[in-house]
Amino acid sequence: MNFNELDEFQKDLKALLKKYRTLNEDLEVVKKVLEIMPEERPPFSFRIDNLGIETCIIKVKKIACKALKGRGVNSGLRLIYAHYPTEEKIVFIELYHKNDKENEDKQRIKDNFK
Repeated sequence: MNFNELDEFQKDLKALLKKYRTLNEDLEVVKKVLEIMPEERPPFSFRIDNLGIETCIIKVKKIACKALKGRGVNSGLRLIYAHYPTEEKIVFIELYHKNDKENEDKQRIKDNFK
């Protein structure tokens, strides 16, 4: 599986790393899971529909973050990515904490995917 990131995702990650120092390590664990099972798997991840695009966009709701002691998988971090099964490629779109933002940036998704 090939992993890519939008420039905006890099900015999200850089900002969150100031608060959550283990985030790079935590994302490596997420990548290992996505290599095996990249498709949606409720209740951990869901496909985002009604965007008017063909690309498969998935929201991961349960990310284990070591920096959030005691909360583990229920950390509140959200990861949005595009999955291209035939190309075996994943593009990270957005990363945020649910307390900072209620939902994903649908405009960012529409601007970058078809």
